[in-house]
Amino acid sequence: MVSTIKKDTYALVTGGSSGIGLAFVRQLAEKGYHICIVSNQKEQLPILESEIAAKYGVKCTSLFIDLAQDTAAEQVHEFCKNNQLEIEVLINNAGFLIADEFVHVAPQKITALLKLHTLTPTLLCQLIAQDMIVKKKGYILNISSTSAHMPYPLISLYGPSKAYIRNFTLAIRNELYSKNIHVSCILPGAVDTSLYNLEASKIKLAKRLGIMHSPEYIAKKGLSILFRNKAILVPGFLNKLSLVFLKIVPDFAIRKLLNWWNRSKEKK
Repeated sequence: MVSTIKKDTYALVTGGSSGIGLAFVRQLAEKGYHICIVSNQKEQLPILESEIAAKYGVKCTSLFIDLAQDTAAEQVHEFCKNNQLEIEVLINNAGFLIADEFVHVAPQKITALLKLHTLTPTLLCQLIAQDMIVKKKGYILNISSTSAHMPYPLISLYGPSKAYIRNFTLAIRNELYSKNIHVSCILPGAVDTSLYNLEASKIKLAKRLGIMHSPEYIAKKGLSILFRNKAILVPGFLNKLSLVFLKIVPDFAIRKLLNWWNRSKEKK
C-alpha cells in the first residue's frame, strides 16, 4: 500500500527489523513518514529498505548497530545528523528477554540488557528531544511491559528495567509537555514474536483467548496513544485485569511456583 500523505520528516524505530518494531515501521510508513530502522539484524536491513520504499512510497534508510554499546545513542544521533534525517517520531523498542535466575546469568549479558533497556533509550530521548524542541514538534514512544509491575523471579532483570522505562517516560512527559512533544509509554503483555519459543497451536490459543496479541495490534495501540498525546496504556482487557491480581499474589505462592519451575527443569 503506497502512502498518500507525504511527510518530510522521519520516524526512527529501534529494533525495527522484526517483531513489534517492524510493525511500527510499516504503520508509520503507511502514515507517510520516511523511515530510519536501527537494528542489529544486518542481513534484514537492505531487504527492508527496498521493501518499505517500494510498498509505501517513502524513503527508508537503516543503521546496523549494537545498541548495548556505551556510545550507541550518540552514534545513532550522529548518523541522523550526517544524513540530514529530521526525526519527528522516536520509537524506543529494542530489547531482549532474560528468563533465568539472575545468579546464573553471565555478567556481560546483564550489562547488555541494562544498557539496551535503560541507558541507550534514555540518551536517545535526550538527544532527539533536544532537536525536537528546536523544531517545536515531536513524538516519543517508549516500549515498556506489563512485567514492569511484576517484581518476580526469573524476570528479575527484564521486569525492573521495564519499570525504569515506564517511570522515566512519565517523568519526561511532564518536562516536555509544554514544548509540543508528545511522550507516551505502552506496556504490552505477551506478544506473538520470536521472544517466546512456543508451538504454533499454543500461540493461536493464547491469541484467541486474548492472552497474547499480535505485533500489529501493539503497534496500532501504541501509535494511537502517541498521536492522541495519552500518557500510558496497557493494551488488552486481560492484561489490565491481570495486573490487579498479580500485585496481590503472596510471596509464598511465588516461591512455590519457582520451586516447581526448578524441579521441572531438573527432570528434563
